Parts: sequence; C-alpha cells; structure tokens
Amino acid sequence: MDTASPSPPAGETPESVPAPADAPADPNRRRVATAAALASAVEWYDYFVFGIAAALVLGDLYFPSGDSSAGVLAAFAAFAVGFLARPVGGIIAGQLGDKRGRKPMLVLALTLMGVATAGIGLLPTYETIGIAAPVLLVLLRVLQGIAVGAQWGGAMLMATEYAPEGKRGLYGSLVQLGVPIGVVTANTVFLAAGAATSDSAFAAWGWRVPFLVGFLVLGLAWYIHTRVEETPEFRAAERALAEQEKSQTTTRSPLRTILTKHLGTVFLAGGSFAVNTAAFYIIITGVLDYATRELDMKRSAVLAVSLCVSLTQLALIPAAAALSDRVGRLRIYAAGAIGLLVWAIPMFLLIDTGSLLWLGVGTFVTSCFLSIMYGPQAALFAELFTAEMRYTGASLGYQIAAVFGGGLAPFVMVLLLEATGTSMAVSGYIMGLAVIALISIKILAARAAAPAPAPAAEPPAADSPAEAAPA
Repeated sequence: MDTASPSPPAGETPESVPAPADAPADPNRRRVATAAALASAVEWYDYFVFGIAAALVLGDLYFPSGDSSAGVLAAFAAFAVGFLARPVGGIIAGQLGDKRGRKPMLVLALTLMGVATAGIGLLPTYETIGIAAPVLLVLLRVLQGIAVGAQWGGAMLMATEYAPEGKRGLYGSLVQLGVPIGVVTANTVFLAAGAATSDSAFAAWGWRVPFLVGFLVLGLAWYIHTRVEETPEFRAAERALAEQEKSQTTTRSPLRTILTKHLGTVFLAGGSFAVNTAAFYIIITGVLDYATRELDMKRSAVLAVSLCVSLTQLALIPAAAALSDRVGRLRIYAAGAIGLLVWAIPMFLLIDTGSLLWLGVGTFVTSCFLSIMYGPQAALFAELFTAEMRYTGASLGYQIAAVFGGGLAPFVMVLLLEATGTSMAVSGYIMGLAVIALISIKILAARAAAPAPAPAAEPPAADSPAEAAPA
C-alpha cells in the first residue's frame, strides 16, 4: 500500500528537486557524469552480448535439440533468468546504497558483471562437459542480472544527484546513453568477430571474444573506487539521518520504508516503464532471431541495422531529457508511450516484408519512441523518492519493469509466433503494455498535481499541569 506520498513528487515541474547546498564544482560534476555514463555503457554491453549470443549460437551450443525453436526458447529462457535476478540486485544494492553510499555499490556491481561475463566467455559447451554447461551458463547469467540490477540505481544516482539545478534530466540521460552505447558496442564486436571468422570458427570460438571483453570492466571499477566521490545529496541525507537515529532505538531500513509506505509508487513506476523495456528487447533480440530464422535475412545485415538504429538514440535520448527539464518529465514520457501504442502494428507489418530497408524503418521509428521515454526516465524515477530511500525505490521500480517487460519479451515473442503464426500477436503484446504504461503515467500525474496534505494540527502547549491533564 502507498500510505504516504513520496516527496518530491513525480512532478510536472521542470526541476522538482533543488540542488543540495554542498553541490560539487563543475570539474567534479563532469568527472562523475562521465564515470557514471561509462559504468552504464560497459555494464549494458556485458548484459547485451548475452542476448545477441542467445539469438545466434547459445541454443545449439548449450541447449542442443533437434528442434531449432526449442533451442532458441531455451536460450531465451536463460536470457530471461538474468532479468528475474535483477530485482535481487536492486534490493541488495538499494538497501546498502541508501545506507552506505552510491559509489561502493556501483563498484561492486561493475566487478561482479566483469567476472560473470568473462566467465561465460570461458565456459565449455554441452558437448564438452554435458549438463553442467547449461547449469553454469544460467548461474553466470543470474550473476549478470544481479550486477545490472545493482548497477543502474548507483550510476543513475551518481549522475542525477550531482546534477546542477535545472539539469537533472539531462545528467540522468547520460546514464541512459549507456544502453544504446552498449548495444552499438556489442553489435560492433559481434560483427567484427563474425567478419574475422568462418561460420564454423564463429560457432567454435569467435562468439566468445565479445564476452572476454568483460574483463575491461574491472579497470573502470577501480577508477571509480579511487577517483570519484560520493554524491552530495547522499552525504546530506546521511548527516540528517545520523542526527535523527541518535534518538531512535531501531535501525532504519529503506526497504521496509518502501514496502510499507511507497510500494504503490514502485509498482506505478514499473508499470509505466514495462512497455519501453519490452519493445526494446523485442527489436534488439527478438527481431534478430525472427528475421534470421523465420525471414531468412542475413545475420550480419540485421546486426548492422540494429547498430545503426541504436546510434540514433545517442542524440535522441539527451534531447528528450533536456526537453523534460523545461516542460516536465511526465509529458515527454507519456508521448513516447503513446507512440509505442500507435506504432506496434505498423512496425511488424514493415518487418514482415523481409526487406532490410523496411526492417530499418520499422525499428528506427520504434527506437525514436523508446528514446523519448528513456531520456527523462532516470530523473523521473529519482524524483519519485527522497534521498534516504531513492536507491531502493528507483531500483525496484526499474527492475520490476525489466522482469515483466524486457526479460520475458523475447521468450513471449517466440511463444506467440509459434502459437499464432502471426507477428500481429507480438504487436498486441506491446500495445497491452503501452495501455498499462499510460494508466500508470496518468495516476502519477494526478498525484503530482494533487496538493500536499496539510500537516496535522499540534495540540496547544500546556502552560500548567491542569491544562496538561485530560478533560
């Protein structure tokens, strides 16, 4: 239940949270924003290489089956497991991040992701070690999920809590840019690996190269650990809570506060974003499998289209975020959700032509609407919760959307195609999630517009024992 309104609200105001009094100087802001963006980019790169590999090779190598659809479904199920683990990472890192700081959790998430991704690149196949291969693959994917669940809140808060007044949306979008950068980099590395090897060599070892790049994440984790300071808003909240807890006997729990007072806000945040993450994974992972396996399009050509489409997001995401700083988060956010609702059917009608050009047009327009939503999303989620519970609340909202939207989307897409034989079923899936998003956004907007409840009247001070006694 949601018994207390989050403060500050999800607001339609351009900047609903003022900069802290001890806001850092510009050079430090730039360093932190750059580090947060790089952290997001390398985390998402590591996360996305699994999705691309699942669509291309993991089914045959780790889930051998006489039916190609069954192998792909098994690989996408392993892909989805990572999403199921993301709320676990969000809860653990959120609880500790709201109590111990944003930076330590971000460093831990990067380290875990680097080790898990490189481990997948070194993992023997089913042919070599039998059933242990898919079991270990799923376990490493779980670690990837925990890592990315922990990472997003840390990177997002490092950027938004360092933002100057009036630019929270723009600074938050720098972390969001990690997604298209990760997609572009992952596709580029896979394209290079495919171009440098024959089909047999790619299946034997070429696909492993993108995973082994994961070791580079460890260097970035060390840089953030040694060169980046904790955010000023967390330091201010930490000081205030330290004073408050001196007179309390119980230890504060951000997770308990979220679950007892702000759970409704968490679910509204997740509901508003599920269509974005579902449509995103459909166009970068589900469509890759669909176009190559069902439409007989070339793997390298489809990867190249995905890469070009993702490049356009590098301009659109910060533009949408900057606009949200001026006209309000929810207005921009809702526009993107409406676009996804309207475009879901035309997108697949274009993809089904089997033309590379129309595939590009269909996914490009979808990507534009995704960018319109994704740009202001970090600042919007940060503004739903106060600093002392922001890591936990924002992470939970984001990861709930990731589980029910992104994680299941490629798997649901294959199931719908197999069950119905038409891509229009996938369009209907996207449209249903878009309706949920618009309902959630409408409720958040109504809450933001509602006046804050008046504080309860305090009883008059007692001037004498007689006045203090009950009537």
